[in-house]
Amino acid sequence: QVQLVQSGGGLVQSGGSLRLSCLVSGRTFSGYTMGWFREAPGKAREFVAQFAGDGSTWYQDSVRGRFTISRDVRNTVYLQMNSLKPDDTAVYYCALRRLGPGPENVACRSREYDYWGQGTQVTVSS
Repeated sequence: QVQLVQSGGGLVQSGGSLRLSCLVSGRTFSGYTMGWFREAPGKAREFVAQFAGDGSTWYQDSVRGRFTISRDVRNTVYLQMNSLKPDDTAVYYCALRRLGPGPENVACRSREYDYWGQGTQVTVSS
């Protein structure tokens, strides 16, 4: 059984920073892919960032240059968010895909992921 437990998040002013964490426990898979998604009120869940098993990363255009996804040796995945904007306000979810990112080198659809964290609220005030 795989569990993803998130921490971090909260309220921050525009221009501020936050770091989200996602601890992966239980069974792991060689070459698995980690992703971060977010869901704003009234909007569909959207892809934010990906960390593939080979260490490569991929970002949604709106966060590239501001957000950084990383993973440590203890299977914790981080999302460092800088220069936050009110439009970044959402519930953020980490997700694990048992396989690599696929032939397009990015797995950006929710249905491509197998396990999900519980979600954490990020609110950016203007």
